[in-house]
Amino acid sequence: MPVSGSAYTFSYFSLGEIFAWIIGWDLLLELMLGASVVAQGWSTYAALFLDQIGLGWPASIGPKSDVNVLAMLLVIVLTILATVGIKESLRVNLVLVAVKLFVVLFVIIAGLFYVKASNLSPFIPPGVPAASGDATITTPLIQWITGAPSTFGVMGLISGASLVFFAFIGFDVVATTAEEAKNPQRDLPRGILGSLAICTVLYVLVCIVITGMVKYTDIKGEAALAEAFRSVGRPGFATLISAGAVAGLTTVVLTLMIGAARVVFAMSRDHLVPAKLGKTHPKFGTPYRLTVGIGVVVAIVAGVTPIGKLEEMVNIGTLAAFTLVSIAVPLLRRSRPDIERSFKVPGNPVVPLLAALICIYLMLNLSLETWIRFLVWMVLGFVVYAIYGYRKSRVGETERTGESTHA
Repeated sequence: MPVSGSAYTFSYFSLGEIFAWIIGWDLLLELMLGASVVAQGWSTYAALFLDQIGLGWPASIGPKSDVNVLAMLLVIVLTILATVGIKESLRVNLVLVAVKLFVVLFVIIAGLFYVKASNLSPFIPPGVPAASGDATITTPLIQWITGAPSTFGVMGLISGASLVFFAFIGFDVVATTAEEAKNPQRDLPRGILGSLAICTVLYVLVCIVITGMVKYTDIKGEAALAEAFRSVGRPGFATLISAGAVAGLTTVVLTLMIGAARVVFAMSRDHLVPAKLGKTHPKFGTPYRLTVGIGVVVAIVAGVTPIGKLEEMVNIGTLAAFTLVSIAVPLLRRSRPDIERSFKVPGNPVVPLLAALICIYLMLNLSLETWIRFLVWMVLGFVVYAIYGYRKSRVGETERTGESTHA
């Protein structure tokens, strides 16, 4: 459907208002927290790059400080860019993506010369219980329930996938800009599926190269790619990779912020949130109030929140939204077979239901602590919906009065 909102709009049409609100609320969690986490990762590479070229950045306001000013500055600049217009954002994005792809290919090709077969053995280490222990809230939920080991081993691969899923949250953002695409029915499926295929191949190759260069137990969590080349005596390569990461992660933050603004924009048109928030700028044509507001929230969260507290929240929000969307596909196919479809999910209903089951299983591999936070977030969402969305929405008003006064 060539309308802003992505999964929110699709679920509104296929499942109804309450499910649309749930998915919109989840997407907001995904996109805003995702932008904050990536901004923090960007600041780590940016600080490293500045050090490597001799400029440096004060540690008191850097990535490891109480207030990460570097991450906040990135968000502020990108908020201005996203407010100015989608075309300008696209031009900047294209240049940065080109730089990012060059660096990713460089990592793969250059890294192959430093791969040691011994670092890849055992390819799947034996499974062990999570280090946090079975009784703590940081234990993966499925281990807390069953007691099965979830670190390393085959089960550990699944637990890892629930965290790695964070790297694949940007593809649905393509659909949030449907109204700004020239031929959305053709271009959006191609853009989503094509970019997903390319990025998956590149992701796997980078992972194999890095774990081949550095033993998995020795990989550093911060600026991992640059540190891997530094560990094999190639600081110059590390500088180049840091520069590429700075460019690449910039595009991710920009994309997620634009996606968040477009989702809330769609919700404002349905009056689930105040319609005034979705007002577009008379010159730039963008939802500037939403863009600025989201930018402020992302900047604050990126600046003062520990990165480890955010990552799993992004994943669980996204997986919950994707679960409902997957279920909606066969339901819509059954309830509205008459709709002309420019793209049809193959293998219906097996593929959508399998996708939903996989999403649920990945969610179970996230920590009990994350589940508690997610439930709190959802309760907050239902409170907002009950207080405002249900009473003010187009559907709610029509059901109560028989007609809508909204334009």
